[in-house]
Amino acid sequence: MNPLDRLDRTRVHHQFCVLCGDQNPLSLGLQFRAGENTEISTSFKGKSTLQGYHGILHGGVIGALLDSAMTHCLFNQGIEAVTAEMKVRYLHEIPCDAELKLIARLITQRKGLYRVQAEIRMAGKPMARSEGKFVIRRTTPV
Repeated sequence: MNPLDRLDRTRVHHQFCVLCGDQNPLSLGLQFRAGENTEISTSFKGKSTLQGYHGILHGGVIGALLDSAMTHCLFNQGIEAVTAEMKVRYLHEIPCDAELKLIARLITQRKGLYRVQAEIRMAGKPMARSEGKFVIRRTTPV
């Protein structure tokens, strides 16, 4: 199967996502690209409406960006899964208007449980990272 067909098939239930959904007018419009092996990446330009403390990207937004990258890493493998557990390590404050790169890679998979890692970089410097466990979606909402 063509990797793009696989990605389109897995995203069908994700089109209204607040981070990447092409049918959500409030979406941040993230578009991920496949890299080597299981890695995916995208660029993201922050904005002041996403701040927590003055001038600093909100920690919840950072967590959501990392979660989205890990989810798309699985989409790229043809896997539709949901987050079961996620740990985030905030390494540095991220300015609201920063140009960021998100990267995620699949680490392990075993019996429907997937371990994925993601990182946010600014000018090549790691700013935040996460590791998550994902499980296959068993039901599809109507």
